[in-house]
Amino acid sequence: MSDFWILDEAIPQERARWLRYWNSWPTHEVFAHPDYVSLFMGPDDRAMSAVLDTPRGQVIFPFVLRSLKFLDWFTGGENVYDLIGPYGYGGAYAIGNPDPNLFWTKFGEWAGQNNIVSVFTRLSVFPDQLIPFNGEVEIKSQNIVRELSLEPDAMWMNYEHKVRKNVKRAQQNGLNVEVDPAGEKLVEFMTIYYATMERNNAADYYYFDEEFFRRIIDRLAGQFVFFHVWHEDRIISSELVLLSTDYIYSFLGGTLREAYSLRPNDLLKHTIIEWGRGQGKRAFVLGGGYEEDDGIFRYKKSFAPDGIVPFKVGRWIVNSELYVGLIEQRRRWEFVHGRAWHPSSGFFPAYRS
Repeated sequence: MSDFWILDEAIPQERARWLRYWNSWPTHEVFAHPDYVSLFMGPDDRAMSAVLDTPRGQVIFPFVLRSLKFLDWFTGGENVYDLIGPYGYGGAYAIGNPDPNLFWTKFGEWAGQNNIVSVFTRLSVFPDQLIPFNGEVEIKSQNIVRELSLEPDAMWMNYEHKVRKNVKRAQQNGLNVEVDPAGEKLVEFMTIYYATMERNNAADYYYFDEEFFRRIIDRLAGQFVFFHVWHEDRIISSELVLLSTDYIYSFLGGTLREAYSLRPNDLLKHTIIEWGRGQGKRAFVLGGGYEEDDGIFRYKKSFAPDGIVPFKVGRWIVNSELYVGLIEQRRRWEFVHGRAWHPSSGFFPAYRS
């Protein structure tokens, strides 16, 4: 006996069912929570999850359903959709020992009946959380994961020398770190975060508004913590991390330019690591860089020299005929408007390139 559902966060009964499964899951991965998924919806998107329930276990696959009919170039009469996993990490999470083939068979039937053309999701850096993806899996980059099982002295010595040096310098400079599990210093965090985004010429996508952060605070209690570095009477560096039962995920943050010489970042990361170990967490996911082996990646690696893991994405063309047709439709529309358009290499789905 098995049950399969496609659950919509906007429908109260379906949201309640989604939450029942999430709450019964010991891992409590934040990326599969309906309120997290809904953070990344566009105006016409829907936060959804596919759920399989069998005697052997369950599958939860969170995603955002996107309609193509609102794209300027889409001229099809029938509505067509694609799916994307929420920002961060995701995939089809396994609870217990469910049958992957049964899940993907059920999901494929639903996708075929509902004009789903493609699926894209970033995959968890902990493969044992997931069932195998039903499509092409590609290593996009490398991430750094700091295991937290070492004793404090061994953890400290596992850092690169420059980290230990900078943490000591930050402490000598009188810096201290505040743990803020309720987001009480959100205004200060946002000021630093926006200044950092502006300094790094970040894409508009990363300028999350205050409502975005308020929704995290109001709806995801226990799934996040802010950490703030204080110097004298002001916060100079701040980070928002996400939490599951076992893991900490670096999410968003920043540092004031004029505070760099005080070395707040190393103290901040070191404090998160110490806090996570004290909370019984298994690992801290620091993420990766913008480009292969760039300065950001090397900085994160300095906290876990042996912690390099592959960051993978899953891509699945559900309807290849429709997929190719959409690329041609986009090409014709761009030509009519005086542009020669070609999909960017590696971008998926190509018709959105």
